[in-house]
Amino acid sequence: MMFDLVYPLESNLPLYPRPTVDAPGEFRPHPGEEMLPVVEPGGLVIGQATRTACHSGTHLLHPVVHLHLIDRDGRIYLQRRSAAKDLWPGRWDTAVGGHVCFGEQIPDALAREAAEEIGLFDFNPAWLETYTWETARDSELVVVFALVGHPELHPDNPEVTEGGWWTEAEIRQAIKSHRVLTPNFESEFERIHDALFALL
Repeated sequence: MMFDLVYPLESNLPLYPRPTVDAPGEFRPHPGEEMLPVVEPGGLVIGQATRTACHSGTHLLHPVVHLHLIDRDGRIYLQRRSAAKDLWPGRWDTAVGGHVCFGEQIPDALAREAAEEIGLFDFNPAWLETYTWETARDSELVVVFALVGHPELHPDNPEVTEGGWWTEAEIRQAIKSHRVLTPNFESEFERIHDALFALL
């Protein structure tokens, strides 16, 4: 079963964060700022917010997509985050990961991110699961996919420094150090491990 977003028929969804007693004025984004959907856990879109607002401790739930690549030998492709990233620079992470833009559907966001980050086109992934990931600065509705194969990939600088195929043993060793992989990947790998290797 595939997971996707549900956009209401009305097009004028509210902007978040909403006015409060402490901040009574209506929030207005700067022209050209990237807008993300604000969602309920089931995927219903209830509003929109800037990427900055979503990552500033508001805990506005917003969707992201992840794609795990695994080959027939059980090796997993990871990307190395650019040193210019504001979060976990230089760490190894899921093959593809990115935000869903406001107005976009999950499959379109996944295809766009895969093309932008690793040069992957025309693929048919399997949906694994959807879960909520919370940190001190944000809350994400993570929609996880996987693809079996060994495609030719072209990591895109400056977002992705490099990519490589890792064995499970190498990943397990890196998890022990807590200094090589992103915390999100470490947690997600344990979460989806059985479903991912069941695809082989």
